[in-house]
Amino acid sequence: INVTDDSFFEHSRTDDEQSIAERVRNAYNEGAEIFDIGGYSSRPGARELTVEEEWRRVRLGLQIVRREVPEAFVSIDTFRAEIVRRAVEEFGPLIVNDISAGELDAEMWDVVAKYRLPYVAMHMRGTPKNMQTNCEYKNVVEEVAVYLAERANLLRERGVGADKIILDPGIGFAKNAEQNLKLMRDLYALTSFGYPVLLAASRKSTIGKVLGELPAEERLEGTIATSCQAVYAGANMGRVHDVKENLRAVRMLEAILCPKPM
Repeated sequence: INVTDDSFFEHSRTDDEQSIAERVRNAYNEGAEIFDIGGYSSRPGARELTVEEEWRRVRLGLQIVRREVPEAFVSIDTFRAEIVRRAVEEFGPLIVNDISAGELDAEMWDVVAKYRLPYVAMHMRGTPKNMQTNCEYKNVVEEVAVYLAERANLLRERGVGADKIILDPGIGFAKNAEQNLKLMRDLYALTSFGYPVLLAASRKSTIGKVLGELPAEERLEGTIATSCQAVYAGANMGRVHDVKENLRAVRMLEAILCPKPM
């Protein structure tokens, strides 16, 4: 749920109450289990926001999700500890989805540990504004895997339970198209650690490049392919814009891989 006016996929932007509520209801009816609310666009070159403006957006999203689907799980996409603190104090426990894995706010892990929150640690270099100038790797799969393993160990040392840690390779964050493809192909390098793994590749630019410079509006089929690869590799979670289509593809693949009596 992008409570923004500048997310990379125009049709995912929901910056008013009516459009947020409609998107929440539709996604829930299509099978969404977790709603990830972001008020700060993390697309390459995204502009900076004040804490107060980010909180206004996140709070609006939380209010609407809690009202429309109170039984659903909620995640907030933020790298700021203050946003997490305010959200927990007003709305209760939730999942934290941190694109910086704690690099951009030194207080984040203390807040996560204090409230015993599930935490998604994502790989990124720099900030959304400059990350695409930091795409030099000798072996992108190995370097991302080592980095996330180290962050997981540090999180545990700071008091975050092993059962609360989720890893995200950060598709599109300080990686070019070739590197993103390698990470998705070799995603088992992360799933082998024993932590849940989240893949968030929905409609991203790598899909557009592979399929002939397609705009975000035409990347659904490519997104479905990434969701199926995530299942093959053992990932546990997928963050997508199009719930129904991805969920149907994943359920069909699961039925083929692990057939059950009809």
